[in-house]
Amino acid sequence: MLLGNRTEAQIKIVVSEYPTFLVPDGELYMASSINNWSPGDPNYALKKDIDGSYFIILPDSIPYFEYKFTQGNWMLVEGGKDGRSRQNRIYDAANEANPRLVNVKIESWESKPSYVMVIEKIPTNTPKDAHIYITGNFNNWNPGEEKYRLKRQADGTYRTIIYSDLSRLEYKFTRGSWESVEGRESGKARPNRVFNRSNSTDLKTIQITIESWEDFSGAFNFFSLFDLLMLFASFQGILLIIAIPTIHDYNRAANRWLVSLIAVTSLMVLLREMSNHKEFAQTYPKLLLIPNLLLFLYAPLFYFYLNKLLFQTKKLPKKWQFHFILPAIQLVVYLPYFLMDFSVFRLKLVNEDNDLQTVLAVMGSIGLCSNFYYWNICRKMIQTYKRDYSHNYSYEQNLQYLNTVLSIQALCLILWLFTGFWSLISYLGYVNDSLIAERSIDTIWLVFSTIVYFLGYFAIHQPEIFKLPQREVEFFQNPLPINHANSYAPTPDKTEVIDENIIVLKSQLETYMDKHKPYENPKLTLNDLAAKLKIQPHVLSKVINDGFDKNFFDLVNTYRIEEFKRRIEDPRYKNYTLLSLAFEVGFNSKTAFNRSFKKITNQTPSDFFEQIND
Repeated sequence: MLLGNRTEAQIKIVVSEYPTFLVPDGELYMASSINNWSPGDPNYALKKDIDGSYFIILPDSIPYFEYKFTQGNWMLVEGGKDGRSRQNRIYDAANEANPRLVNVKIESWESKPSYVMVIEKIPTNTPKDAHIYITGNFNNWNPGEEKYRLKRQADGTYRTIIYSDLSRLEYKFTRGSWESVEGRESGKARPNRVFNRSNSTDLKTIQITIESWEDFSGAFNFFSLFDLLMLFASFQGILLIIAIPTIHDYNRAANRWLVSLIAVTSLMVLLREMSNHKEFAQTYPKLLLIPNLLLFLYAPLFYFYLNKLLFQTKKLPKKWQFHFILPAIQLVVYLPYFLMDFSVFRLKLVNEDNDLQTVLAVMGSIGLCSNFYYWNICRKMIQTYKRDYSHNYSYEQNLQYLNTVLSIQALCLILWLFTGFWSLISYLGYVNDSLIAERSIDTIWLVFSTIVYFLGYFAIHQPEIFKLPQREVEFFQNPLPINHANSYAPTPDKTEVIDENIIVLKSQLETYMDKHKPYENPKLTLNDLAAKLKIQPHVLSKVINDGFDKNFFDLVNTYRIEEFKRRIEDPRYKNYTLLSLAFEVGFNSKTAFNRSFKKITNQTPSDFFEQIND
């Protein structure tokens, strides 16, 4: 305990010379082995004498101690002549010339990286008497610490100097509390400002414009076009959840997965949008974690939906539980944060705490790999379905919807990869713009939400998308085999079809096609034609593949095109339009007709019609 009131048995330490204080109107403290080296202990603050010197009085019962002088923290500590760190001062009563009076001189302040923060512009709605503070990882994110209050200058700017040897300085500006923290121009929360320092300790000037205060953001700025699109996607998803079960079809199993997929997606999009607004973020900060659960939930749900939609399996694939291991692990990893105290979790968010950021980064990386794997599997499923379809059916199914969804997903994956790369190089200090990563994440969510729009369009305008013929394909067979005959066809015999038989059967097939014209049936299948010819479907498939060098789909459409050409020159059909003729010969849509005609003849129907009329 100090003995400042006694006139005897005292040690008086006087600082007679010192360099200009780094903090204007700052105080001088003694940190020593007496007070556990506390750099800003008010009991060891030096007093200023009338001659400008500083002094402190200690009891002489302490014969030996080590000490240094600071301006309140270790960032502002005295240094040697060259500005580098100096050794501790030593008081040893036995060796002091006058143990009652010690005169010292502070040669310099230890050189620390310093930053002049200059706020050049503040929002016009800032109160006239408002105090502006800087808070960051250099002061444990205290939003209203007095020594970090900026001072208004004559030119209208606000200034302060920050001393910190942190390699990565993160900070924000407040008006004294987190409720009055700065925001983006839209009024939403902005990411931490970041400055990655070099090895230099020279004074650096950082010029700043504060775009808004979160608590003064108007309702007009609160909802941007981005917000409205996200909300619209979410609410449209809710309408689809109600509408899709009312579609009368036999494919209800796939629809149940589709409803689950849309429900989860819409909920996460809505929660993501809510977490972007301060009312929710400040009241429920843990809400920010919930949309991340979509990282591992969306892909399995989409996979099961696609599996049911295309192949109509009667039960879930073997070991289906394995698909939900990653979502379960993610939930376990996030659980400590969900159970964490509100204020502690919010500080971790604001401070971008290392353990939380590491968890998010690791989960994001694993999620990217997982989603790419599922995307590739789903792509192969669609390709397999298309190839299998061409060997068994003579009419087209509209899978462009699924291809578009895959394209949207691929774009999200590319943006996801870019975001991860940009975040990494930003963290390593190669770039200094975290807003790009944030904009990229927003773009991912916006692009991703369009899947709901797309599902909505096809659910309303093309309900046949949900009515694909029933198929049974075991997904985990090795690997997604192409079935050249339907799985529900009669069991084929095991005899090989020799070349001589192929020639005979080919001739039989040609005769039947020319005489009975089964291709005029738009729903003709391989099984139907095999039954007419009284041969096994797998035999007919081999005859078509080897004898005509075509698949079933192309063979039937070739006959349809030839019949179309014949009828277009027949006077009996002169009043028919091109499209009506196409329907007459067995095509089920204009798109299917145009695509097949172009593929087989290398010209469009219109070009062919003009050619024969010349």
